Amino acid sequence: MLSDGAVLLRPYKRGDARAWSEVRIANQAWLAPWESAPPGPWAEMNSPRAYGYVYRDMKRAARNGDSMPFAVCLAEDGRERLVGHVNLGNIVRRAFASAYAGYWVDHRVAGRGVIPTALALAVDHAFGPGGLHRIEVNIRPENGPSRRVVEKLGFREEAYHQRYMHIDGGWRDHLGYAMTSEEVAAEGGLLARWRRARTAK
Repeated sequence: MLSDGAVLLRPYKRGDARAWSEVRIANQAWLAPWESAPPGPWAEMNSPRAYGYVYRDMKRAARNGDSMPFAVCLAEDGRERLVGHVNLGNIVRRAFASAYAGYWVDHRVAGRGVIPTALALAVDHAFGPGGLHRIEVNIRPENGPSRRVVEKLGFREEAYHQRYMHIDGGWRDHLGYAMTSEEVAAEGGLLARWRRARTAK
């Protein structure tokens, strides 16, 4: 479990089905345009039953060392509420030591620093105990909120990928951002950098 203030990252649990489904369904308009999702009605693909398949796949990928999936929660008023997701996926070890980061957050808590904090926690974990050297994030140019997350954290924009991924009915261009462990080591990690950036505002 990783935490900073009210933001908590933890492994998913089988019992998260109802909470995961509720937040996904409530955020269809906010999330659907940006996600590569299987065909089918959003409510069906994000139902408590569908969570069972998602949970199984996440557990298998984590067990195989292919990804590090985290439920993003807010601890407020004495309770924990699932509000988002961070995953470090497509992990390659040895000389590459790299992963791709993906994330989403409930629009009802957007703008409160939840996902930048969660991503910073996940990246510090990846660069420390996770043994990785490089994290990449690929985002559609039109997705301003998602781009602001990585830009706030100081990820480098380093590539433009044409027709990179099939999303929302077509092959969509993406901007490539990246960060290596050396870029934040002297600052005490990415979370420490993010804390200083927030304080300086």
